[in-house]
Amino acid sequence: MAKKIWKPGNMLNPVPAVMVSAAREGEKPNICTIAWAGTVCSDPPMVSISVRPERYTYGIIKDTGAFVVNLADEKLARALDWCGVRSGRDFDKFAETGLTAERPEGFEAPAIAESPVSIHCRVTRVLPLGSHDMFLAEVTGVAVSEELIDEKNALDLEKAGLVAYSHGVYHGLGKAIGKFGFSVKK
Repeated sequence: MAKKIWKPGNMLNPVPAVMVSAAREGEKPNICTIAWAGTVCSDPPMVSISVRPERYTYGIIKDTGAFVVNLADEKLARALDWCGVRSGRDFDKFAETGLTAERPEGFEAPAIAESPVSIHCRVTRVLPLGSHDMFLAEVTGVAVSEELIDEKNALDLEKAGLVAYSHGVYHGLGKAIGKFGFSVKK
């Protein structure tokens, strides 16, 4: 297969498209669409998000040290996109999108009630990287829609209809092609 060399760039695609929610005490909660999010450690469970310092949500997370990563399904795609092109400085994103802010018990950042999975995160470190700063965070809790839990109490995330992002386009995730280890299973 012939390949053409391009300038260095972020070609690791697709990536999760998530809605990060955060709030300062006494202020309206905010939602920021993030495509730079990922898992960084399993024990302790940790995630990262990368946010431009000029973004409204950046200051909220920096001040509070808490945020929620809300996975987006296809039903949330319009709100996901809208929250990515509008600023919380100018709009109440929960009100404008009709989404519901809910406060997880014992956690200061709001979650999005309509999200199938909400991951509660506490910042442990901020790494300035260039155009973005990376917030490393420990996962302190996870709220999962009961519709995604099967009769054996196992998570069936495929039912969620999650959304991914690739080069300016949102995609619904496709069919499963195998479970972990299928290549060596006898």
